[in-house]
Amino acid sequence: MFQLPFPVRDANANGGDKSLGNLPEWDLSDLYSGEDATELKRDLDWLEQACASFASDFEGNLAGLDAAGLLDCVLRNEKINQIAGRIMSFAGLRYYQLTTDACRAKFMSDMQEKITNFTTPLVFFTLELNRLEDDHLDGLFDQCAELARYKPVFDRIRAMKPYQLSDELEKFLHDLGVVGDAWERMFDETIAGLEFEVNGDQLGIEGTLNLLTDPKRDNREAAARELAEVFGSNIKTFARVHNTQAKEKEILDRWRGMETAQTGRHLSNQVEPEVVEALRNAVVNAYPKLSHRYYELKRKWLGLDVMQVWDRNAPLPMEDPTIVDWDRAEKTVMDAYTAFDPRMGELAEPFFRKGWIDAAVKPGKAPGAFAHPTVTNVHPYVMLNYLGKPRDVMTLAHELGHGVHQVLAAGQGEMLSSTPLTLAETASVFGEMLTFRKMLDGAKSLAERKVMLAGKVEDMINTVVRQIAFYDFECKLHDARRGGELTPDDINALWMSVQAESLGPAFEFMDGYETFWAYIPHFVHSPFYVYAYAFGDGLVNALYAVYAEGEPGFEDKYFEMLKAGGSKHHKELLAPFGLDASDPAFWDKGLSMISGFIDELEAMEE
Repeated sequence: MFQLPFPVRDANANGGDKSLGNLPEWDLSDLYSGEDATELKRDLDWLEQACASFASDFEGNLAGLDAAGLLDCVLRNEKINQIAGRIMSFAGLRYYQLTTDACRAKFMSDMQEKITNFTTPLVFFTLELNRLEDDHLDGLFDQCAELARYKPVFDRIRAMKPYQLSDELEKFLHDLGVVGDAWERMFDETIAGLEFEVNGDQLGIEGTLNLLTDPKRDNREAAARELAEVFGSNIKTFARVHNTQAKEKEILDRWRGMETAQTGRHLSNQVEPEVVEALRNAVVNAYPKLSHRYYELKRKWLGLDVMQVWDRNAPLPMEDPTIVDWDRAEKTVMDAYTAFDPRMGELAEPFFRKGWIDAAVKPGKAPGAFAHPTVTNVHPYVMLNYLGKPRDVMTLAHELGHGVHQVLAAGQGEMLSSTPLTLAETASVFGEMLTFRKMLDGAKSLAERKVMLAGKVEDMINTVVRQIAFYDFECKLHDARRGGELTPDDINALWMSVQAESLGPAFEFMDGYETFWAYIPHFVHSPFYVYAYAFGDGLVNALYAVYAEGEPGFEDKYFEMLKAGGSKHHKELLAPFGLDASDPAFWDKGLSMISGFIDELEAMEE
């Protein structure tokens, strides 16, 4: 199955208006000029023929190939991935621009179906590969350095060997994949089509979520209550999607013999379960010194006896409500990137000049923000919902980091460029940190520094604490679903079971907040994706500490790490910096940066 990754940011996204300046839009012509492009038809025809000839030439023959023959097989498979990826990138990006357009939805669905049909005969490749003996493969690698370069790909494929089904069943599941995709589309289209009425205004989900950061508490409350009302009215639909997706996953996991619901994600992330568990435990144990402590400070700043959920992302009373227009946002991020290393600025610049960013909020546009790498012989595209708030500048820095990472890793080729999710957040979170530090250094007063520090702490809490709470919710959801169908009330209860623990005693929870699990896209599109955010934040905090200490040659080491793409394990990538994510103390080091920011904020109160 060839699928477009869904947004790589938390779904609390934003929107925009004309006062923000000239917001860029995508130019997708670098992929194809349109649905009826002759190049698209040419590629579809080529793909159908290439898949058929690949199966004809190699099915049943992998064990007899010499090193040159296996390299030819790999290169042909890589080319098929590239053409299929290009087609689905074009179809998916057009769809995300306007998810309510039935023609775009049909085009994406038709492309997915065609590519699934074309590629079904290729399922044999990984199955036969996993039947080869280790010694045989190692011998071929020894004979051909170009083939040995793909060893990380073979290792990832062969990690699934214990969970592999029969050839016939694997082909069946490959074909059936388009049916599961329909539930994801149903979720997307339902979310994009929701309408909210707040203070007489008709809004989509982006504009309504944005009001949760409004300076006026009445507006935040009105938005929160309207979100709860609309989610509640549609909760049966969202519960059906989650029940179906979780049950489908449980069936697949059971047939494959996966030990846990999370096993598949850990394998795809190339991360050991014990490393994720160490991360999860470190964050949960740190709730009192992170989120609990910070929100108690915020409660006092807001002058409240108790905070409601609509106060979580409220601006601080001393915060300057000035909107950051697009030109200023671009300059802020570009200055930060270039100050770190001019090469970083050169890599980022084309995104702003060549139609690689789609920034404005539009009716029907997908929520959130993401950077999609497309394919290695084109370039990435960044999607934002830009509202002009400081957090939106951070989101731009974040997604641009993904884009720069994807450009650098493209040299690895189609099969080695893609990083596992745990490492995919490295450049994005590092880009945010560079931008934040640049803005913090430019603070003109103690009050401005305080607001910036508080905003960064909130972002880090959203990236670490909130995402680990999401992960715990998912673990509970999938575990409970194995015992039978879950009612909306069942899912609501699971959601609330992690909220008070993660947010702390400063909060009360309004009636209706129990439904707020419904709009988080990662739960539907990428189960257990969310811990990658906390992994990435902790990793970058530790990495930034090495940079701040003046590590010799840090910039060159950093670029080499990004260029590696998915060709190296996290241990190998972090070793040049003297870091090891498998060491439980590693996560405490990363979390101590957040705690240190809160220490500084508390000191300002004395």
